[in-house]
This record gives sequence, structure tokens and C-alpha cells, in this order.
Amino acid sequence: MKAAEKRGRGAVRRDRVLLMMILPAILYYIIFSYLPMAGTVLAFKNYNYVDGIFGSPWNGLKNFRFLFSGGKIFRVAWNTLAFNTVFIVVNQSLQILTAVFLTEIGSRYFKKISQSVIFLPYFISWVIVGGFIYNLFNYEYGSLNTLLRTLGADPVDMYSDVGAWKYVLVLVNAWKWVGYGSVIYLAAITGIDREIYEAASIEGAGKFRQIFSLTIPLIVPQIVTLVLLDVGRIFKGDFEMFYQVTGNNPLLYETTDVIDTFVVRSLLQLQDVGMSSAAGLMQSLINFAILMIVNAAVKRAESDYALF
Repeated sequence: MKAAEKRGRGAVRRDRVLLMMILPAILYYIIFSYLPMAGTVLAFKNYNYVDGIFGSPWNGLKNFRFLFSGGKIFRVAWNTLAFNTVFIVVNQSLQILTAVFLTEIGSRYFKKISQSVIFLPYFISWVIVGGFIYNLFNYEYGSLNTLLRTLGADPVDMYSDVGAWKYVLVLVNAWKWVGYGSVIYLAAITGIDREIYEAASIEGAGKFRQIFSLTIPLIVPQIVTLVLLDVGRIFKGDFEMFYQVTGNNPLLYETTDVIDTFVVRSLLQLQDVGMSSAAGLMQSLINFAILMIVNAAVKRAESDYALF
């Protein structure tokens, strides 16, 4: 036992610089992820500002019953699930395609420029993106309607067209995240031994054959891992995107309202902290359950690809 403790202290002294480097990340998750978990008790309390979080009286499952009583939670839950499913399919497909395309580019200069341009949207705030979208689709002065009027066509009132925003949000989300996700796949493809491609080329395999027979199968572990991580957030909507891009327009709630925007709006209007906490807890539990089920299915099919 003493020998193990001595080895442990020696490892800490030896790696103290590395441990200090990860300390900010550890503190971040402790402060902003683990400590706030104590607030989940609000989901089962009739919260008031006088008694505070732990002094407020318990009310059992009343917050959950109130959450489901209006029926709107089912619509926003479906919107959240549908949007995130489409986001996973579209974004993962485009990220893989982009990474393969960048790998096959011969010009190093053009490759660097393309990668920088594709990655740039990741750094742009959703507030700025919302401003772009508004200036594009504004009925009176938007770029789209200005062009349509110039061509003699009738303007389009996008902010009252409920169906169109399903496609707008998918396109905007892909524009924002494809560059970031493609970097991960690009690193995975770069790590593949080039001798494999040389051997395939000698055997007469063309570029497309190499991509579909070598590149894609060899990055399957990375694909499965990233999809599993996305599945773990499938019931969590990107609040900033849905709120900023649509401008919190009530006319679009039918198709663009997700759990996160619904909860925040309910909190602002009703000031019901308990109901909002119940929605957040339900969201986390469903995400956890889905992740565990999908991970178990992957582990049964191919244990090496599972997260744990």
C-alpha cells in the first residue's frame, strides 16, 4: 500500500506541469456542470425567492404535471427530436464529404485557404448570424426581396412562412458546424497509412474506389464516436440558434419551437422556476437514456466502437 502511494506521489511530482494544464478545465466543469446539479431539487419544489432553493417547500411531481398539462411540450419535444435527427444526418454526411474533399486536393495553398474559409463560421456568434438572416429575409429591405423586386417578381414574406424555416435552420446549422466537424475527420484521414493507398493504386483502384473501400471504412470508429456524442444531445436544442435565427417570432413557433426556447419563454412569462427545472431534468434524463441505449446497441454490434 505504501509503495503504491509512493508511486502515486512520484507520478504527481513528475507530471505536475501537465496536471496544472488541465486544472482550469477540471475547475470549469466542477463549477459550471457539477455544482449546479444541486439545483435539480427545484424540479420537485414550489420555489419562492424568500426561502431559496433548499428552503422552499416540496411539491412532489406537480411541476411535471403542469409541464404536460398544456400539451405543448409534446410538440416542442417532437420538433427538438426531428431537428436534431436531421442535423446529425446532414452535418455528419457533409463533414465526411468535406474532409475527404480537402484530403484529395493537390494544392497545399488552396487546401489551407479552403479549410480556413469553411472553419470560419464556427467563430461567428449566433447573434451575428441572426442579423445576417434578418437582413437577407426582411420583407421590406431584405436582400432576397430586393432581388425579387428587381427581377419583377413578388416579394416573399419569409417570417410568416412556417414551412420554409425547417430548411433554413438545417442549412444555417450545417453552414455553422460542418467546418468544425470536418477538422476531426480530416485529422483521422490524415492519420491513415499512405502505403495502403499506394498498394490500392498499384492494384488498379481509382480515387473513388479508394474513398469508398479504404477511407470511409477506416474512419468508421470516429464516425460512430461523433454520432454517439450527438445522440447524447438529441433532446437538447441549440437555444441560441433557434432563438436568434428566427428572431423569437411567434408565427414560427409551430415548426421552430424546441424544448429550450419553450422553457426559457415559459420562465420569462410565468416566472415558474420549478416547471423550468422539471423540463431541464426531464431533458437530461431522456438524453442519458437514449445515449445508454444506443451505446449498448453499438457495443453489442462492435464493442470496439462503443464509448464505454
